[in-house]
Amino acid sequence: MSIHGARLKIIRRLGTPLPGLTRKEPATRSAEYASPRTASRPRRKPSAHRLRLEEKQKLRFNYGVTETQMRRYLRAARRQPGVAGENLLSLLERRLDSAVFRLGFAPTIPAARQLVVHGHIHVDDRRMDRPGYLVRVGEVISLSPAARERDSLHAIAEQGPRLRLPSHLALDPQGRSSGRVVSMPARSDVPFPVREALVIEFYAH
Repeated sequence: MSIHGARLKIIRRLGTPLPGLTRKEPATRSAEYASPRTASRPRRKPSAHRLRLEEKQKLRFNYGVTETQMRRYLRAARRQPGVAGENLLSLLERRLDSAVFRLGFAPTIPAARQLVVHGHIHVDDRRMDRPGYLVRVGEVISLSPAARERDSLHAIAEQGPRLRLPSHLALDPQGRSSGRVVSMPARSDVPFPVREALVIEFYAH
């Protein structure tokens, strides 16, 4: 199975488009093509554990983090004031690879991660090759001078963000190859439906 096929399989299983994972959306199978045996089979109500697991997996797959990283972010979220679930989402949105994707420098978070690892992203004019770096208010995120000279990367940046630009980021009005962190991410900035309270419950059990 191709990488794209595997990603589509993930979002079909979770039943939610994950824009950070892939640009593609799974085709919905029409009821007229369903087999009689499948169509007549009653849908089993998912267990509480499965519901919690699926919400957690949405975050893991969209942001491309490991289970170990998720647990580390959750510990950090619980230490912060406020609601742990919303703090967790904010931390994930603050990842550098997520910010690079949301600014439109890459079509997906995996692609953004490659840009970061290969040294094509600067933070405040410093090369930053850690995808998990947590961006801070006031920092400027930009394509490196070498990346701006690559036609393919420049073209992607010029197209602008594929999703609505979140409230915590702003693009440079003089060009689309840099942006600034203007605030901490808001709950409404998360670009897909997720019930973060169930994620917190998953790790509590």
